[in-house]
Amino acid sequence: MSNAPLMPMATAVWLVENTTLTFKQIADFCHLHEVEIQGIADGEVAKGIKAYNPIISGQLSREEIEQSSKDYNRPLQIKSTDIEISNSEKKIKKYVPLSKRQDKPDSALWLIKQHSLLKDSQIAKLVGITKNSVTSIRNKSYWNYNNLNPKDPVALNLFTQKDLLDAVEKAERRIKREKKQKEKEKISNLTPA
Repeated sequence: MSNAPLMPMATAVWLVENTTLTFKQIADFCHLHEVEIQGIADGEVAKGIKAYNPIISGQLSREEIEQSSKDYNRPLQIKSTDIEISNSEKKIKKYVPLSKRQDKPDSALWLIKQHSLLKDSQIAKLVGITKNSVTSIRNKSYWNYNNLNPKDPVALNLFTQKDLLDAVEKAERRIKREKKQKEKEKISNLTPA
């Protein structure tokens, strides 16, 4: 089914209604049987299916349809089926199944142990639990603390390695800033006014 148009039946309906292509050309393009295309033309097949324009979706060009309409032996050529999916930085809240929810506190504990320089708010944001939960895990006052097992959240697919590296870099920059600030304060306290 690679190289099949999106929504083949709806595309076939549009091609039957809007072109002079042969049933065979439409059937071959949509990966359907010629009899199905005949049925669409007769109104017996695909009742209630809304026609889908393959030109608007970028799967066919008008020129392609015209060339095949003039030569009944010429098959329709689908345009590149690679649909570009943008990797925008928009975060979509991912549903976490009930069975995986216990992994969140376990992951928070792992981050506290492995990356102690991360702030509670950073861990909470990465793992997807509240800051209060992270703080209580750090203080060992979490309601279920004794049953927690540290688990690598990247391995559990709670977030990516890149997310973790970004958070660690941010924490390192914060610590450097705080260190510089303390040194400045120390120097200003030593110099007489």
